[in-house]
Amino acid sequence: MFLGDQLYLGFLIQRGVLLLLFHIEIIASCPKSCQCSDISGATVVQCSSKNLEEIPIDIPMDTVSLKLDANKIHQVPNNAFKDLNHLQELDLSRNSIKTIELAAFKGVAEGLRLLDLSGNRIHSIPKEALAKLRAKIRLSNNPWHCDCSLQEVLRELQLDPDTVNDILCQTSVHEEYVGKPLIQVLDLGINFCNIHNKTTDVAMFITMFGWFAMVITYVVYYVRHNQEDARRHLEYLKSLPSTQIAKDFDTISTVL
Repeated sequence: MFLGDQLYLGFLIQRGVLLLLFHIEIIASCPKSCQCSDISGATVVQCSSKNLEEIPIDIPMDTVSLKLDANKIHQVPNNAFKDLNHLQELDLSRNSIKTIELAAFKGVAEGLRLLDLSGNRIHSIPKEALAKLRAKIRLSNNPWHCDCSLQEVLRELQLDPDTVNDILCQTSVHEEYVGKPLIQVLDLGINFCNIHNKTTDVAMFITMFGWFAMVITYVVYYVRHNQEDARRHLEYLKSLPSTQIAKDFDTISTVL
């Protein structure tokens, strides 16, 4: 065997050992019940259908794709993925998620390319939670409450066009929109924020009218009460002898 062949063989062995060690490291750091694999140098973590109730905390930091679909996860807490700076795909579909906290996606907002939240129990979501995301987002098949807040959230997002018609209003500030796709309602020119503002204006008008009515009532009562006192005083003066009335006027003049 020539020296060049020996060097090449040694290189192959060394490379194989490094790949083996890298593979062992991935397996060792993989969350319990999940499967981790290296695909073209990228770590993919598969945790689908594992009856998970919470998001694992020991996910490898170099994870590019994380699949947590078809579990029993009920919330996405703050900083759940803060160390996953390379994450590009996050699948949280078909869980029982009701709550998404304000900083749930802090740390992954810039690099994330796909976020799947479809098939959960989400009826509202904070605008701040998705504010910096540039990912394509799936929000279909959730029990959404259609109001101004949801409208403002969707206005800032890049929704998956294939699923946008499945974002339905399970409840709404107006009953006539219940059961309808939100995108169709908005296409009709409905603006939930205007509805909200009108409702607020009406409430303010009613409150102001109430205060105004109270003031008018008090003024009327005050005037009538003074008139009654004046009438009684006048009757009292009329009942007095004329000499006494003169004395009363003299006393008043002296005081003045």
